[in-house]
Amino acid sequence: MDFEDQFDLEHLYLQERTCRSCGKVKSLLSDFYLTRRNRANRSAYSYECKECTKQRVKLKRRRNLPDVYPDW
Repeated sequence: MDFEDQFDLEHLYLQERTCRSCGKVKSLLSDFYLTRRNRANRSAYSYECKECTKQRVKLKRRRNLPDVYPDW
């Protein structure tokens, strides 16, 4: 990795993104999943935060597989 690549990645540490589901502004690197290999682009990260993604997947699986996810 050369100096220009390091500079581009460090520049992303200062970036924030608004989640499309909850509307909160969160850190790009720690709160969004990486969806493509090129980490230098902002578009490589998901537009839905990790918390909203987990909640969406859990609710969808609960609807599709009620035996596996009982309603306690």
